[in-house]
This record gives sequence, structure tokens and C-alpha cells, in this order.
Amino acid sequence: MAVFTPLMYVGIFLLFLVFNWLKVLKEYERGIIFRLGRVLARPKGPGLIFVLYPIDKMVKVSLRTIVLDVPPQDVITKDNVSVKVNAVVYYRVIDPKKAILEVQDYGYATSQLSQTTLRSVLGQCELDELLSEREKLNSKLQSIIDEHTDPWGVKVSMVEIKYVDLPQEMQRAMAKQAEAERERRAKVIHAKGELEASSKLLDAANTISKNPTTIQLRYMQTLIDISAENSSTIVFPLPIDLLMNLFDKKKDE
Repeated sequence: MAVFTPLMYVGIFLLFLVFNWLKVLKEYERGIIFRLGRVLARPKGPGLIFVLYPIDKMVKVSLRTIVLDVPPQDVITKDNVSVKVNAVVYYRVIDPKKAILEVQDYGYATSQLSQTTLRSVLGQCELDELLSEREKLNSKLQSIIDEHTDPWGVKVSMVEIKYVDLPQEMQRAMAKQAEAERERRAKVIHAKGELEASSKLLDAANTISKNPTTIQLRYMQTLIDISAENSSTIVFPLPIDLLMNLFDKKKDE
């Protein structure tokens, strides 16, 4: 039977401490070490590191891009239209030390800042601008949020407005406006077509009036076009000029 000496107990205890002190950080993780309450100069990681418990305390920070879903916010636009707007914010920690020391919870702080900035910026624009100039508003939101999160060591890379929820009354009003705009365009196009057609008809009338025979030929062409319809009775006037020519020939005989 093996007998454990005090030296062996000490060795087992030290071995346990060594394994307990060994920590592995992933490639996208960094460790902020607090030794007796004071933070070390440089973050640890990635790879194998030593954390001397209970003297040291480590806080892990992820350097990956975090996708923050901003919940729907009630926004009153500059032209007094109440809408609900939600967005998505992409950010990442670029300075782990600042992210831990300068703010209590950088994720929660970024979320709250995104919500207030979204209401503030969109409240200064009109509804048409909110619907048609998304890229401009996204860029403005990203710039403002990134400026405020920079002291926390957080970089906001992108802000995207996802959805704008309009009231039913406003949707019906916009549908009527769009329908009226389409009718206006149709009438303008029709009027332009009538104007061009009248101009061409005037040119044709001036050309035909120079030669009476041309008018007779046009009558004949119209008669051929109408005769293709078998289901109708056609009363076609006989040109007087054609009869005049026949009478003149008889007189000559």
C-alpha cells in the first residue's frame, strides 16, 4: 500500500494549481487581467496563458463583429407622422482594455445609444426622406454612434434601417397619391400623343390638298380597309371629282 508523504501532497497541490492557472483563449478572444485589483498593461491572448488565481481575475472580451438588433422605436418625423422604425447595428471591440474600464457594459451601452440616436436622427427628417434616402440616414447614424462609442474602444462599422412601419391611414393616403401620379402621367403622355398626331395629320392634309387625285386615292384606300369588316354595312360617298371627270369625258365624245 502506497504511503503519501507530505512532500507528495505538496506536489499534487502545486500540480493542481498549475492546471488551474492554465487558460486557453481562442483566436478572437482577449483576456483583461486584474492583479490585486489593478489591470495589467496589455491584454492576454490568444493561446495559452497563465492566470494566477486567486491573485488574478480575468475578463474575456470577444473581438468578433457583433450584430445588434435595435427593437422598433416610436418616431415622430419632422412632418408629424408617427412611425415605428427598427434597425441593425454592426460593431466590434477594437480596444479590449477600454471596453472593460471605460464603460460598465459596452454591449448594453451601445444598444441604448443606438436606440436614442435612431429616434433623435429620424425625428429630424420628413417621411419622404425617411423612405427614399436610406443610405444617407444610415451613414449619418453610423457616424454619430461611432463617435460616441469610440472612447469605449468600440467601432461601429455599419448601421442599417431595416423596416419602417407606417399607419394604415398613411399607407392608404400614399397609395392614393401614387395612383393620382400615375393617372397624371398617363394623361400627359396621351396629350403629347394627340399633339404629335394632330401635327402629322396637318402635314398630311397639306400634302394631300395639293393634288386632288391624291384625295381620291385616299378614299379608295379607306374603302379597302373598311371592306375587311364583313359584319357591317358600309355607306361610302362617291367622290364628286371622280364623277366630274366622267362627265367631262362624255362631253368630249
